[in-house]
Amino acid sequence: MKTVLVNVVTPDGPVYDADVEMVSVKAQSGELGILPGHIPMVAPLEIGAVRLKQGSGTELVAVSGGFIEVRPDKVTILAQTAEKAENIDVARAEAAKRRAEERLNHKSDEIDFKRAELALRRAINRLNVTK
Repeated sequence: MKTVLVNVVTPDGPVYDADVEMVSVKAQSGELGILPGHIPMVAPLEIGAVRLKQGSGTELVAVSGGFIEVRPDKVTILAQTAEKAENIDVARAEAAKRRAEERLNHKSDEIDFKRAELALRRAINRLNVTK
């Protein structure tokens, strides 16, 4: 079966680099499924899971926004942060989720609610990817 090279890169360096049969991402415009030979495009990404299908298995990478660049033979995901499912510290993600929920439930002018909401979405995404 045909494959496409996928690179997931963050400011800290590469996170994923392999040939896969299909890539699924959550773009701001909706879900995208990319197969080998896809038309070239660039799209902004939402906080979500990147699903990388190879054979009968699927690997997950949690990303917190960024961009996807698609070319017929290569997909590059430039993410602010990205973690493979097996590298996610579940206890740390649960603690981050609790902290964000506490901030959102605390009524104060000192709390940046948008920032707390984004932190909560990132923590939930990381937890969902580990399941």
